Formats: sequence, C-alpha cells, structure tokens
Amino acid sequence: MQSSLSLSLSSSSSIVTRSDRKVLRGNTFFAGKCPISSRSLRFCGLRSEVYGLQYSNSARLVAASLNPRHLKKVSAALSDNGTPSKFDYDLVIIGAGVGGHGAALHAVEKGLKTAIIEGDVIGGTCVNRGCVPSKALLAVAAAGYDRQAVSDHANNLASKIRSNLTNSLKALGVDILTGAGTVVQGDIIIATGSVPFVPKGIEVDGKTVITSDHALKLEFVPDWIAIVGSGYIGLEFSDVYTALGSEVTFVEALDQLMPGFDPEIGKLAQRVLINPRKIDYHTGVFASKITPAKDGKPVTIELIDAKTKEPKGTLEVDAALIATGRAPYTSGLGLENINVETQRGFVPVDERMRVIDTNGKLVPHLYCIGDANGKMMLAHAASAQGISVVEQVCGKDHVLNHSSIPAACFTHPEISMVGLTEPQAREKAEKEGFEVSVAKTSFKANTKALAENEGEGLAKLIYRPDNGEILGVHIFGLHAADLIHEASNAIAMGTRIQDLKFAVHAHPTLSEVLDELFKSAKDLLLNFNKNMRG
Repeated sequence: MQSSLSLSLSSSSSIVTRSDRKVLRGNTFFAGKCPISSRSLRFCGLRSEVYGLQYSNSARLVAASLNPRHLKKVSAALSDNGTPSKFDYDLVIIGAGVGGHGAALHAVEKGLKTAIIEGDVIGGTCVNRGCVPSKALLAVAAAGYDRQAVSDHANNLASKIRSNLTNSLKALGVDILTGAGTVVQGDIIIATGSVPFVPKGIEVDGKTVITSDHALKLEFVPDWIAIVGSGYIGLEFSDVYTALGSEVTFVEALDQLMPGFDPEIGKLAQRVLINPRKIDYHTGVFASKITPAKDGKPVTIELIDAKTKEPKGTLEVDAALIATGRAPYTSGLGLENINVETQRGFVPVDERMRVIDTNGKLVPHLYCIGDANGKMMLAHAASAQGISVVEQVCGKDHVLNHSSIPAACFTHPEISMVGLTEPQAREKAEKEGFEVSVAKTSFKANTKALAENEGEGLAKLIYRPDNGEILGVHIFGLHAADLIHEASNAIAMGTRIQDLKFAVHAHPTLSEVLDELFKSAKDLLLNFNKNMRG
C-alpha cells in the first residue's frame, strides 16, 4: 500500500469513511483561531508514488474533536492496526527534508510540541537524492575511484546522514509520523520539497535517459553523455562524468553556458571547467525530443533553435541526463479546497512564508517553506525559512533576508555566490539612483592557494561606494563554497565594507582572499574619508 497523508482544517468531529481514508465533514473550518471557508486541505501520497516506495501497516492520523478552548493545539490521533494513541501538537510539519528538519529542531528549542510527517524517508531530496550523495560523488570521482566504489560511497554517506537526522529528531522528542489521515487546528508548515523537472518531449527510462535522481546511483558510466542544462546540477555532474572518463555534451537553451552565474565568473569557470576537458556544447537550442536507447540504437536528441524553433540537427549519444531544474512537489495537496491556487506548482507565500489564497488574503496558521514555495530552491534556504516561521509561531516577528543566503556549485574548483550579480546590481542602481563599484582579487595572490597548486581563481565584490553596502560577492576557486560565508554573514548583519577592512585573518589561509577583496575597495575608502572630513 502506498503511503498517503491528508490534512484537513475543520471544526466538525463527524467522520466519514471513503475507501481507506477518513475525512472530516462540516462547512466551517478552522486553523487556530480563524475560520476557513472550505471543506479540507488534504495531503496525499508524499513522494512514495514518485520514488516507488511502499509502506505496510502505515500509521493513520485521524482528526480528534475540536475543542474551542484548545484551538492553538494540533489535535490528532495516530492509529496502527486500529489502536489509537492521541496527541496534541503545537506545530505539525509536512515533510522531513532539510527544511522540515530545521524547523522541527528550532520548534523544540522554543518549547513547542512538534510532529513531523514524512511519506518518503527522512532527509528529503537533499540527503537522499541531492546535495549529500552528489557531493560524495564529486569528492571520490575526482580521486579516480572506480564506478562501484564511487556509488557505494554516495549511498553509504546518504544512509549515515539520514540516520543522524532521524536520531536527532527522536532524541529531542519530535514525533515522526507516516501514513494517511487528517490533522486539525493549530500551526502547520508545508515543506514537501521538489522533484526533477522534465520538459515535454523527453522520455525518461531511468537507464539511458535519466534525471539527477537516477544519476546519483551511478549504475553505469557512459562513454558519451549529453547533459541538458548547464546550471548547478549539470555542471556538477559534468565534473563527475569527465573524472570517470566520459565525454560530455551540454545542451543549453540560453545563449551562454552557466546563465545563472555572474557573467565574468561564468566566463572564467568555462575556461577552467569546460574548455580543457572532454566537453563540448550547444547553446541557444532546446532538446525538443529525447528517445531512450533501445534495440541496439543510441539515445537520440532532436535539437531546435530556442528562438525560431527551426530544427538544428540530431545528437546520438550513449546516455542523456536531464538537468533542467526542479519542480515543486505540491500536486494533490488539496490546496484548492482552501482557495489557494499554485503558480506553476509553487505555493504562493508572503515574505513571512504565510500562504496566500486567490483573493490575496492570508490563510491563517498555514505556512510553506523551501522548494514548494519557489523563493529560493536551496536546502539551507528551506531550513532558514522554517526557523523564521517558528519564530513567528512563537510570537516574534521575523523576516528572512534572502539576499544574504549563499549558493555554491561544488565543481573542481568550486563556485559560490551571494547577493546580486553585476548586471542585476547595475539594473537596481539605475532604478534607485545610486552608483555601483566592483573590486576583484585573484587566488594567484594567495599564499595558501599557491602552496596547494590551486592558484586559478577569482573573487569579486559588488558594492555601493557611497555607503559601503555589499550588493553581491562571487567566488571561483579553491574552497569557494566555504569562503562565501564571511560575505553572506556580513550582508545578513548589515556590516559595511569600511568595517570589514579592519577584520583580521590568519596567515597563510584562503580566508585572506576575502581580506584582500574588502581592502581593495579603494574608491569606498576615499568617499568614506571625504564624508568623515565633511
């Protein structure tokens, strides 16, 4: 039996059985203190049908009767083979990925009785099919391991991290619930995550035409693989496959590779990561149709011009990886029952992650975090959003500054960024009427990088010379993913460059790349001194 969940916001305690599911019947529905004019908000089949997982003797959440004196509690009953155990929760989180996990830990710290509901496995995409196993592949593939050893390392690491997350939740008293049923009242966080996005016309067979979910298993290493999309996912897998001996062809719809990166960093990364390796590429084209290999025939990829839609030829390769991004996993949630309409699958939320209905009104006590809301599809962003929501549930207003959240691409060497790219900053400056300055420093000037024969790299600072505000920082080089946090924390705390110039960094370390970067903001120093004299 496939696992499923349903969540209803209801004032009625009468129960109607429909097949193997129990729902509440009534006309006025409540979440916390506020009524919602709807029948139910139902969560069904979280991921289990997507990844082929099955559960037997699944737990069922059956709604308890609503007591107006306890509207701030989430009342539920957990049933296993007909034996109920009643629970009262301050917070229920739907989805146990990194976002849900982070929210749960913070909720416990704040003294909230918390339940987390997961229809797949603890850890979600990041731990099981994303960040964690992909980094394991990158780490050992670069060292020249054989295919099976690389695959085993990724699987073992994911299993270990998943176990650590599960144990941490249990140790803190968070109830982990699976199965089908209903939850009423109280504060609820939707954290259902995302799945790989596959464009129309592409047939995925899981063997020769694959998504990142399949690629992480590394069941075989093709001689020649086409990667559709040159963003984070595509770039990281190009690193893995070329390290293991494959030839790679990128298919990119936009006119340049790595379109999401700062253009200057992207050009340098292309020179280092793409040009010297067994990688070629087609830009400005769509893969309009991809057919898996069968009957001795190769994978075929039909290309068309991204603008004119004219045919641009056909590729024949051993395998194709679809790395065209991710899509929110929100279908079947029953959001339409509370007058919430998703936008391209994303749940609409405000800056506090509160769910918005079709009339522009907030749905009381209902929040959505992570990939499901589409604000920033990064695991650590989901966790930060979850923590922000818990603060609000506890009565403290909190708005997360998404401009301070860093991102990283774990190639060799790495790419990291926070804030605006240079074109974005200049566009913002033109609209708002301020100047933009840029400072740069090279890894070739860093002693530690040279000692490790890793002098190829660049750090770039985009800032306002009038007040020292950091608008963006972009790094390409050794351990860029670790270095970016000094800049992201500075943005989060509102620290200005004129103050960062006095920070002390140990020598010789890679952190001195950022030290030199902040100190190289010469025009700001002049403006600052002029303002002080004035």
